[in-house]
Amino acid sequence: MIIKSINADIVEKDNFISGEAVNVCLYGSRWHNLIGMTNEETLDIFRQTKALLEGHFILRSGLHSRQYIQCALALQEMPVVEKLGAALAEKLRGLNVRTVIAPAMGGLVIGQEVARQLGCRFIFAEKENGKLVLRRGFKIAPGERMLVVEDVVTRGGRVAETIEIVKQFKGEVVGVAMLVDRSDGKFTPGMPLYSLVKLNVETFEATNLPEDLKALPAEHPGS
Repeated sequence: MIIKSINADIVEKDNFISGEAVNVCLYGSRWHNLIGMTNEETLDIFRQTKALLEGHFILRSGLHSRQYIQCALALQEMPVVEKLGAALAEKLRGLNVRTVIAPAMGGLVIGQEVARQLGCRFIFAEKENGKLVLRRGFKIAPGERMLVVEDVVTRGGRVAETIEIVKQFKGEVVGVAMLVDRSDGKFTPGMPLYSLVKLNVETFEATNLPEDLKALPAEHPGS
């Protein structure tokens, strides 16, 4: 086993199996007790996992931005999933949640981990004919205490759709939790919001782009 690089947070090694190099990330002690993480500590995880991107991005909301957090890059690593899930779940323990529901795809990994940390049920909503729906036999009981979990929220369209699904089944949404809140206070669903990071990223309509973004090719980074 050959050590490639070492820093305060990550030890990266090449693990040679059958002659092939397999990347293995071993997360240092700095990430082992991050319950009650600060905004900057959480952002540091996204930087270390190269999930905080710079360029010209078209967000799920349709808005354009110079920055994008690709949570999937951070959530590849199960130690990171566990730490972020624990930190988010710690904010939610007083809600007495029966079920966590997440919109696919972005909310799946962190939603399931938050549910695991809280010791409750996990279900998800997925697209069917362009609209989020419950499938796969998932049910919501009247009055069931539900928590919506998403990875990143800008305009909150998918969260709003998920809340409506719960209401259709007469469930009770007791809160919305997310890893990254980049709504700049503009998403107000009428219930408590919980996040690990509040990121005030400047966004632009497609018809009102600044010159520096016009000069860069736009990327659709996805969920």
